Amino acid sequence: MVDQEQMTDLIFSEKKMSDNYSIWAGECTSPKLRDTFLTLLNRSHRAQTDLFAAAQRKGWYKQVPQAQPDSVRQAYRQFAAQAPTAQAPVSQSPISQIPISHSYY
Repeated sequence: MVDQEQMTDLIFSEKKMSDNYSIWAGECTSPKLRDTFLTLLNRSHRAQTDLFAAAQRKGWYKQVPQAQPDSVRQAYRQFAAQAPTAQAPVSQSPISQIPISHSYY
């Protein structure tokens, strides 16, 4: 495996582990174990940042120019037109039936 493939593999592995840590922390019933997962999640995010920065320095990831406002508006209109038109009201959604004991907002 060449260096670029190894770096890409490491980045993808860290992304997957971050996803897992986030899920596990959210579904954990033990506060101490949840804190451990959150610590691991934070470390994984820092590792991703470091790996990505190293890949950028090597020229394996290049920044694209910033989109012009007209292009952003055009893309928004294009994708907004593709949005589903019929949605169930939130009050009828199954998720609204779940009791929530904490206010997060």
